[in-house]
Amino acid sequence: MRKRLALTLGILLFLQSSMLTDAKEQNLETITFGAGCFWCVEAVYQRLDGVVDAVSGYMGGDVANPSYKQVVTGRTGHAEVVQLTFDPSKTDAKTLIDFFWEAHDPTTLNRQGADVGTQYRSAIFYENEEQRKIAETSRDEANASGKFADPIVTEITAASTFYVAEDYHQEYYDLNKSYPYCRAVITPKLKKLGLE
Repeated sequence: MRKRLALTLGILLFLQSSMLTDAKEQNLETITFGAGCFWCVEAVYQRLDGVVDAVSGYMGGDVANPSYKQVVTGRTGHAEVVQLTFDPSKTDAKTLIDFFWEAHDPTTLNRQGADVGTQYRSAIFYENEEQRKIAETSRDEANASGKFADPIVTEITAASTFYVAEDYHQEYYDLNKSYPYCRAVITPKLKKLGLE
């Protein structure tokens, strides 16, 4: 009888814990950014308070389940992106989007530095109408601020299917800090943004 009661209590505690975890996860939000090479974007955003997860992948194209080799050709229509999961009690879409303008050059069409092609375009893929309005207002404010000599060309569009990039692209900077691209591009960017 005691074993049965203990087992039942254990099951109830497990179910309660699962329900609390599910409720917490339901309070998280997502937004997806393209800002050049996804290694850079992931390294930047995973260091911000309130960002629970930053996953490199592909969005905005016409080919199902694209590979990196396909996307890098620029022929699939996808952008290299990072999908952020964030806790709105610690940060919000406006803060992340405002930071987006600082984290890359949103005035160059289909390129960031030496990375050239539509796969490196500047893009905000929003999840809902509130995010769309925040992104458009933030863009207009950034344009009016005088910070940029040229107009912002960032694509602001509804999120489509997100395809997770290959495992070796995940956590790339943190696992490959000595790689020449990381040393030459990502480390200086993180230092400039006060994240390293």
